[in-house]
Amino acid sequence: MNTLVITRVAERHWHALDDDLVVGRGDASPRPDGRLFLSIDAWHDDVFLYLAEVMLAALPRPLYTVVDEADLNLRTRWVQAGLTTRRREWEYVMSSGGDGAEPPPGLRLLPIGTAELDPLRHLDRTIRAEVEATIGWAQMPPAVLSRPLDPTYYAVAAELDAYVGLARLALLPRHTRIGLIAVRSDHRRRGIARALLAEILTATHVRGVATVSADVHEANTAAIALFEAAGARCTGSNLELVIH
Repeated sequence: MNTLVITRVAERHWHALDDDLVVGRGDASPRPDGRLFLSIDAWHDDVFLYLAEVMLAALPRPLYTVVDEADLNLRTRWVQAGLTTRRREWEYVMSSGGDGAEPPPGLRLLPIGTAELDPLRHLDRTIRAEVEATIGWAQMPPAVLSRPLDPTYYAVAAELDAYVGLARLALLPRHTRIGLIAVRSDHRRRGIARALLAEILTATHVRGVATVSADVHEANTAAIALFEAAGARCTGSNLELVIH
């Protein structure tokens, strides 16, 4: 790498050139909440670290990236560049289907895409406020933060005339991905989250898809217990890294 040169080819894109040959690429992608997440594709450690050095100097902080915890080489490169672990999430996978268990008395389950926008928006605001008052909304996964509120992606639990629980989903071709399951604090411990999960598993099976997946923060023991009770297995973990 005698002639390595880093070139900024666009506002958030860089190339590493060695004798005019591209030997590495760097990218900074904004997430819906405004945070910048970094990615670098380079075979050699020195190219990776040089790209990282240039990008970190050019971009406003804090800056983030996500790595598979099992990818020790990539994680080590980012640590060498100065990033530290902010959060760990376990990835869970479970089979679709289920036993068709009845929801708790008085609970109505609104299938994916059938919720009304106004009461869903009210529930979303309530849950955001409750999260903000505890762990802080900024601690939620990037997949949840600041996503547009579109009923197309939600299953909802309702009691009487109020929405009391929600699940935000991504309906991917080969599996359903759960971004969030949340229940109003005054309606917890009544089996509502379990009923929402059962609805998701059944609906996924009906559309001919075999699996449902979710990422769970390592400290979220309630969510871990919920998924494991449904037969979910942990298939790996991801680390979110940050530099301030």
